[in-house]
Amino acid sequence: MGQQRTDARTAIEQGRTALGIELGSTRIKAVLVGEDHVPLASGGHAWENQYVDRTWTYSLDAVWEGLRAAVAELLDDAERQHGVRPATVGAIGVSAMMHGYLAFDAADELLVPFRTWRNTSTGAASAELTELLGYNIPLRWSVAHLHQAVLDAEPHVPDVRFVTTLAGYVHWRLTGRKVLGVGDASGMFPVDPATHDYDADLVARFDAHVGDRLPGGLRDLFPQVLVAGQDAGALTAEGAALLDPTGTLQAGVPLCPPEGDAGTGMVATNSVARRTANTSVGTSIFAMVVLEKPLATVHHEIDLVTTPAGDLVAMVHCNNGASELGEWAGVFGRFATALGAQATPDEVFGVLLREALEGAADGGGLLSYNYLSGEPITGLEEGRPLIVRTPGSDLSLANLMRTQVYGAFATLSLGMRILAAEGVGVDAMFAHGGMFRTAGVAQRLLAAAVGAPVAVGRTAGEGGAWGIAVLAAYLVHGGGADLGTYLAQRVFADAELEVVEPDPADVAGYTTYLDRYTAGLAIERAATEAI
Repeated sequence: MGQQRTDARTAIEQGRTALGIELGSTRIKAVLVGEDHVPLASGGHAWENQYVDRTWTYSLDAVWEGLRAAVAELLDDAERQHGVRPATVGAIGVSAMMHGYLAFDAADELLVPFRTWRNTSTGAASAELTELLGYNIPLRWSVAHLHQAVLDAEPHVPDVRFVTTLAGYVHWRLTGRKVLGVGDASGMFPVDPATHDYDADLVARFDAHVGDRLPGGLRDLFPQVLVAGQDAGALTAEGAALLDPTGTLQAGVPLCPPEGDAGTGMVATNSVARRTANTSVGTSIFAMVVLEKPLATVHHEIDLVTTPAGDLVAMVHCNNGASELGEWAGVFGRFATALGAQATPDEVFGVLLREALEGAADGGGLLSYNYLSGEPITGLEEGRPLIVRTPGSDLSLANLMRTQVYGAFATLSLGMRILAAEGVGVDAMFAHGGMFRTAGVAQRLLAAAVGAPVAVGRTAGEGGAWGIAVLAAYLVHGGGADLGTYLAQRVFADAELEVVEPDPADVAGYTTYLDRYTAGLAIERAATEAI
């Protein structure tokens, strides 16, 4: 242990480290990793968006207050653990929630408050651009926000000279460079996977359509696109002071291209190679599949983004994940307490998940809808959590819990069916999220739901801050290897993974369940109208 502490101290003193910072929706995190990509120190800061004048936003003051707090906590943690306060690092990476709208004028002043991905006031622009470009443009994309401002003839539009994302903004202030990683850029405007840049044909269509309603073409207004491993500038003296006003952190550190949280999630789960995928199950649930070729048809249910290396990714995003399952765990936890049994929430959750494996493969005729909110993939603007059964169904705890797990995966698998119909193949899916802490249950049922092997494992680090730290290390140590090879050989070579193959009986049962679930969506729609 003493030798490990000494080695870490030496690495920190010599700057043989990488610093990753991610601005999430509720927390800003900073992670310092060594040359083996293992975290050495970390820091964080909680923050929340504000709803101001009907807009979800964060103030720029809150951005810098949060970044300084997270970095200060990381520096304190390094000193506490290793006896040294980092004065420099080998490389820095910045990541943040994707999409949204940060617009600046010629004097680099913010024109309107930051409009985050959460705002849904861009319906007209999204529909118009999707038809114009023949490419799905979701409500949250930056170009939808920009075009909606044009359609609404907002007074600030003639003054727009630069539009970027949150990660792009922070990187710009730290380095002076108006650049963006290709993964984050692909959530601003469609990217051509062949050129790893904004799609030239679609840019031309957009510029021709907008004409003189904008003060410049899209390439003039949007950041330059870079791929992982490319030079994205260095920390300036002004940037260093923004991160660490104490003056401990010195200027001159190279930065990797800033990325979005989708890209850092792919890196953190080793899911950047073609035919790999990852899924995260929490309040919402999503899957990202790295494609071998573009989709043949535009699908409103499927978002197209890229990996940090520029490969095309299909994203299936569902608003409703494991929250309803958590509600039932709370009910049964209270029942246990009422009986005089003492059990932690994790213990209750584990018991219920293991019980699900005892249920009938098709759920015994039960249906569970986990819709606490609306679900775009199934065309529902609102949600009503439901359990539905026929008189002849088998209501048991095992079947109830199995269908609760199935219900958490059902909308996702409907999106995956669209990809399967397009001929998209998945060799392996990496799953993460609290549902998978109970070994072998959700993992096995997810394998049945997506029809592919599902891997769960512990990695050296977790989350987007670690993912962008790895991308920063790749900038310095990549040595010409492609990102997928670097991750496989340098980062995840010793990772312990448990891989579960789809069980044929589970697959058959889940298929029966999903057919019943799809037919029963009429019940869910009726519920939203009646109650």
